[in-house]
Amino acid sequence: MIDPDNLVLISVDDHTVEPADMFVGRVPKRYEDDAPRIVEGSDGSCSWEYSGLRLPNIALNAVVGRPNDEWGFEPSRFDEMRAGCYDVDARVHDMNAAGVLASMCFPSFPMFSGALFTFHGDKQVSEVMVRAYNDWHLEDWCGRHPDRFIALGILPLWDPTLAAAEVHRLASLGCRAVTVPQHVGKYGQPPWQDPHWDPLWEAICEEGTVVNIHIGTGGGVPVPSDLTSYLAWNAMAAVDTQRFTADLLFSPIVKKFPTITFALSEGGIGWIPFLLERFEDVYSRQRAWTGDDLGEGVSPTDVFRRNFVSCFIRDRIGIVNRHSIGVETICWEMDYPHSDSSWPDAPEQLAAQLEGCSADEVEAITWRNAARVYGLDVVDRLGRDTCTVAALRNRISDMDFSAPKVDAGRAPKPGKSALTYGEMKVRMGAAIRGGTED
Repeated sequence: MIDPDNLVLISVDDHTVEPADMFVGRVPKRYEDDAPRIVEGSDGSCSWEYSGLRLPNIALNAVVGRPNDEWGFEPSRFDEMRAGCYDVDARVHDMNAAGVLASMCFPSFPMFSGALFTFHGDKQVSEVMVRAYNDWHLEDWCGRHPDRFIALGILPLWDPTLAAAEVHRLASLGCRAVTVPQHVGKYGQPPWQDPHWDPLWEAICEEGTVVNIHIGTGGGVPVPSDLTSYLAWNAMAAVDTQRFTADLLFSPIVKKFPTITFALSEGGIGWIPFLLERFEDVYSRQRAWTGDDLGEGVSPTDVFRRNFVSCFIRDRIGIVNRHSIGVETICWEMDYPHSDSSWPDAPEQLAAQLEGCSADEVEAITWRNAARVYGLDVVDRLGRDTCTVAALRNRISDMDFSAPKVDAGRAPKPGKSALTYGEMKVRMGAAIRGGTED
């Protein structure tokens, strides 16, 4: 049996709900009126507004600690969320409660890929906002608890030279991870395979920066119809990650830039053995006439294990097939504060998932792979015994696990029948208009 208390946990996919004051004092005076800001609707809900586009805080993005029957798409207010969603000190408190040593946090209102500023707004203004967001993330979020977070930057993806410059700037500040969308063509840009992006990949490789590709940033999963159930749509979400993996693995990028690392964030791992087998089959049978060449003696599985890492929350079938995937490529995530999150009993859930793994495999999956990929030395510096689930939970003298109160008039109403994809779009409303991420 695996002892949850003895695990060391690094989560490579969590999220922050950005606080309302994050841009205050972070942009030049001439741009203050252009900065994103929180506006309140007539129903009391809060939305971010940037260049005329409103982006509500959808409740499913911040339901951690709330009973499942209170979840919904309705826009929410900050006082309806657990404070750890937007307050970094409270977040670390919640990380201690779950025994999580370190966390990498993706954006929320700028989209998981940070692409809001690419497809919307004046580009001169957007360039300022990208830098301001990154400075806030590095200084106010990660900087207040430097051993507890893996810094993650966003990029100005309308210009590869600007994006490359931001990669170098971020690296100079200690940040060697960025988030970009699965299919950048959905944002009006050339596809990733286009040499247009070579300056960005060169900067990425020069700095040893990890390219994080979050699920749901590819323009949406193809859905048969609006009558498809929400659960079916949700269950299909990892399909976009599979499309991206095939798209990049057989692209010139991984041959031209063999040291690049793509992290498949929140895409799960159970599908990887099948897809690798499929990759091997089509490559061996078709390459003679298609002209594909991954390199002398290099197979698709070799490329995957060299250039890709993945993560999971709960994915027992993937763990059972871990040797077909490559244990060295697998990381873990808690996905705080989303509806898939395993908080606060993440260690107990994970220990059950890892049953049958050797001690070395457990260490690799729970923290060593992430520490290696993202260059995190906190366990080595502080000592393993101070980083375990038990050690972190012992830092807490009291903990309030109660859910924040939601105004009864704005609380989600139970449906009388299964929610459909079409109904989801209607209920999300402005949250999906103007953007392309799910």
